[in-house]
Amino acid sequence: MIILKAENISKQYRLGLIGTGTISHDLNRWWHRVRGKEDPYLKIGETNDRSSKGKSDYAWALKDINFEVKQGEVLGIIGKNGAGKSTLLKILSRVTSPTTGEIKTRGRIASLLEVGTGFHPELTGRENIYLNGAILGMTKAEIKAKEDEIIAFSGCERYVDTPVKRYSSGMRVRLAFAVAAFLEPDILVIDEVLAVGDAEFQKKAIGKMQDISKGDGRTVLFVSHDMDAILKLTDRVLLLENGKVVDDGLPNDIINKYTLISFKPKTSKTWGKGNEIGNSYAKLKSISVENSENSPQFEYDMTESINIKICYLDLNKEYKNTAIIHIIDEFDRTLFASNEFDSETWSSSHSIKDSLITTTCVIPGNLLLEGRYKVLIALGNYNPNMVHLKIDEALTFKVINKPNIIKYRVDTGTNWPGLIRPILDWKIETKTL
Repeated sequence: MIILKAENISKQYRLGLIGTGTISHDLNRWWHRVRGKEDPYLKIGETNDRSSKGKSDYAWALKDINFEVKQGEVLGIIGKNGAGKSTLLKILSRVTSPTTGEIKTRGRIASLLEVGTGFHPELTGRENIYLNGAILGMTKAEIKAKEDEIIAFSGCERYVDTPVKRYSSGMRVRLAFAVAAFLEPDILVIDEVLAVGDAEFQKKAIGKMQDISKGDGRTVLFVSHDMDAILKLTDRVLLLENGKVVDDGLPNDIINKYTLISFKPKTSKTWGKGNEIGNSYAKLKSISVENSENSPQFEYDMTESINIKICYLDLNKEYKNTAIIHIIDEFDRTLFASNEFDSETWSSSHSIKDSLITTTCVIPGNLLLEGRYKVLIALGNYNPNMVHLKIDEALTFKVINKPNIIKYRVDTGTNWPGLIRPILDWKIETKTL
């Protein structure tokens, strides 16, 4: 059953001013409206691209948004900052109205759009529970039945009779989420606000949202920049870009498309003589990600080894330097780190004088899953612990399962669990019964 439907939703704002900005524009709009004609300012306006300067005073925060959500479905909404995600949720939550289009819903909607949404700062946490319940249309008896569960889940028992204005932002989020989740709305709308909570609460909140959708059959709309949470929680994902829906599909497919937008191939970089970057202790000359034939390459099969090559000037007169790498996946999770000190030849290959060091870290094949990866590169001293230079996204590469040799999916079709996929030795013994 369709529980929420967005039809041709658009939202237009006038830049730099509140409302339409001028009496003449308001009168012009009114005159067109009384004559049954279209708003004249809907014909103008530019795409919501925050990175470029426009020529019009009007911008479309959202433009022609259409989608449906089924009962019990968890819909993720992702996109860059300024893509229109929060504006869409505000329209769905009736916080603001669309310029054009219509939202059709069945049942009650509870929203958690920013810290302390719907809370009165002068009221206590307990009083705000009853206030929010009343706004959702619940009776006092219904709220009373859920009160203890809400307080226990929020972890704010000690402060529940203290005015909310004295709560930290994390405490407000905990209580607000507990109220929204336990007062049984038909549709729960949640913005990035959960990122304010600590790791323990985020885990509890995601678990509760899964219970709400799978166990209770209620619908959740979830906006987040945490792709791992989107992947774990959602059944389907919308990708917004510049106020438009550019894709709609399975979480893994849409997340891959989203990360590709900002993922640029970087296989090598060289700094010319005199332009090396660093300081008086160490300077970086060149970096590259290479195949086994020492050629820069972006795409690798899962079975191939990958070489991270770093060339630098070791200028430290007192301590030996070391090169450091972190391998980071497309969700910004650090998979592992290594440094030159791990090598058996590190001590003998570094002398305490000026020297040119070329070092290569070999990532073995049959280790990384399919995906896109970033390499953080740093130079520093192992002891004392001092970093002279760090480049967060120095190199990038992609791993594929080209010949389809490695079976990395289970029968359910979901991704292989874990962050890496090493081929391990299994010792098998068979005895005849």
